[in-house]
Amino acid sequence: MTEHSNSHGRPRPAPRPGADAPGAPEHAPGGPAAEATPAAGAAGPSAAPAADEAHAVAEADDTAGQRPRPEAQGRVPRPRAGDDEPADESHGAAETAGGTATAASGDTADAPAPQDPAPGATAPETPGEGLPVRSGRREAGDGGDPHMPPHGGGGGGSGHADNARERAGTSGGGERLRFVGAATRRIARGIDLDEIVLGLCRSTVPTFADAILVYLRDPLPVGDERPVGPVVLRLRRTDRLPEYVQAGETAAEGDAAVPDPGPELADSAAERCEVRIGGPLAEVLRGVRPVFGDSSAARAALPELLGEGRHVPDRHRTILAPLRGRRRVIGAAVFVRRLDRPAFESDDLLVAAQLATHTALGVDKAVLYGREVYIADELQRTMLPDSLPQPTGVRLASRYLPAAETARVGGDWYDAIPLPGNRVALVVGDVMGHSMTSAAIMGQLRTTAQTLAGLDLPPQEVLHHLDEQAQRLGSDRMATCLYAVYDPVAHRIVIANAGHPPPVLLHRGGRAEVLRVPPGAPIGVGGVDFEAVELDAPAGATLLLYTDGLVESRIRDVWTGIEQLRERLIDTARLTGPNPPPLEPLCDEVLGMLGPGDRDDDIALLAARFEGIAPSDVAYWFLDPRPQTPRQARRLARRALTRWGLEELADGVELLVSEVITNAVRYAERPITLRLLRTDVLRCEVGDDVPQLPRLRQARPSDEGGRGLYLVNKMARRWGATRLSTGKVVWFELPLPAQGR
Repeated sequence: MTEHSNSHGRPRPAPRPGADAPGAPEHAPGGPAAEATPAAGAAGPSAAPAADEAHAVAEADDTAGQRPRPEAQGRVPRPRAGDDEPADESHGAAETAGGTATAASGDTADAPAPQDPAPGATAPETPGEGLPVRSGRREAGDGGDPHMPPHGGGGGGSGHADNARERAGTSGGGERLRFVGAATRRIARGIDLDEIVLGLCRSTVPTFADAILVYLRDPLPVGDERPVGPVVLRLRRTDRLPEYVQAGETAAEGDAAVPDPGPELADSAAERCEVRIGGPLAEVLRGVRPVFGDSSAARAALPELLGEGRHVPDRHRTILAPLRGRRRVIGAAVFVRRLDRPAFESDDLLVAAQLATHTALGVDKAVLYGREVYIADELQRTMLPDSLPQPTGVRLASRYLPAAETARVGGDWYDAIPLPGNRVALVVGDVMGHSMTSAAIMGQLRTTAQTLAGLDLPPQEVLHHLDEQAQRLGSDRMATCLYAVYDPVAHRIVIANAGHPPPVLLHRGGRAEVLRVPPGAPIGVGGVDFEAVELDAPAGATLLLYTDGLVESRIRDVWTGIEQLRERLIDTARLTGPNPPPLEPLCDEVLGMLGPGDRDDDIALLAARFEGIAPSDVAYWFLDPRPQTPRQARRLARRALTRWGLEELADGVELLVSEVITNAVRYAERPITLRLLRTDVLRCEVGDDVPQLPRLRQARPSDEGGRGLYLVNKMARRWGATRLSTGKVVWFELPLPAQGR
């Protein structure tokens, strides 16, 4: 039984105002602290039993209202979860339950409390913040461990040992408070799983333990997910004192010849443990409360966790603490002390419970955060194109950079959409905000833009419909967008803008030009007309479409950034002389203009190198819808193939052109267009004013028609039909012979 200083005849200090009245019981109901069982933990200052308090510490998410047991003459309040600063020792070890201080002994009553570090000071690596590591050296005349209660009854023991107990009862309680506050802050600083587990290990070794083993479930459950199969614990991390530190310590008297297996557990423990249903380890984990290693429950559970044949130190030198998250136990931590260190006390069970609770809640948050990051990454990845098409007459390259590694989702997007006639639509946009909501809105707008592009609407009409779609999504759904259509045959580009930064055109000779495009209003404003401009797109020029994250930041405005981008393009073009710079390295050079403080927003970059299609490789005709038109189309196609040296394709092209033209003549009312393009393939396009698309079907033997598309499908390498605003285009492609390429 722990003795009090007044039992040795020392005069009791006069109580300060508000202190406990004379005659008040020195221990809370439940008996003295020394009589508490190891499994139940230390007795607290409240009227609840000690076992209930320890159980509440291990299971409750918010432990603000719980306090450890009285230490000697003063009660030490426990820090509330989430305290950002260590508890002031003047309000810790010497504070009574009523809120006023009572000195533990006459020679320490006026001792100044340790001061918190000055603001801005660097915290020590070990989060004890001034907490000394108690060595295991016994002083001369000390009859035992100064942190263990004396054996025997009431006035036994020397005065020196009694003074040591007094110091342990007052300053030790304050040290525990400071240690728990610093350790929980270090654990809470972690944002991912490894940082949280590392924070637990670094904060406990060597201040609280000489070695620690942290086991976590594999796999870790996420949220309300209920794992199937057996519970498996895997050793996530271990930490221990270095060998030279252990060698420098002086072993306790009588323990020099006894092997110390404690720190070696961190090296030899099993890497994996399958928890047996109904086994001793499962019972300890179900109980949630930390237990001493020499308790009956832990003696059977530790070999199952650490592996058979591992000798665990006794005499309260090991604590097994389950890690309970918000829903279930997610692991366990084992704290070990060497034989030359003081054994764990009952109050250390409460410290272990605090550390285990904060670690488990941190692991839960890290797992949930990791799942959210995974969902955000998948959402962003699916919203952006995996790869860009490479249509004839233009080369494309793109880049996307998130605002930060911890926020990889945003509303910036880019796209390239092939259109009939070898044209391509180039799109770049930016949705307001940085969240999964912004990414979802971006995905809807991008899908809408692809659908509108498939209708071959003019750029200004596409922006108009995007504006209507944004208004249907919500009144605060704002976005900027730039939509351009490049025609490699005409070497022209049509651009419409909705509040987006203007594109930059890098000419073949190295001149960089900011294109004059009407800015327009952002998408989502409503009631605004958009205007399109048509510009030259010379072969060899490079068009750069980008979002404002590339040119605007907290340290520069958007027009300053655009000018810096233009100068960067000019400097890059000088390196290659008269030839245009390679497209992929050009994108990297553009992103190289970003400085340390320029990453305030997502960045989407789309670069298009115009190559065009030579007029000599294009044949184009207008044909009236008459019965003689198919024969005329066959003759024109053969003449063009002869000019290109592709006579061996003439028979097949004549047959397919005749079938497609015949179907168009049957329903068209306006002139029919026929166009042949020679690129890496031979492409034939037939356009009419009928919006209904042809459908491939299997003709019956008695049917007189329905076999034209069947022949096209069998003979052409690719074919398709695209609906236009003025009708449709049916096209097919044939591979070129080797000599015609």
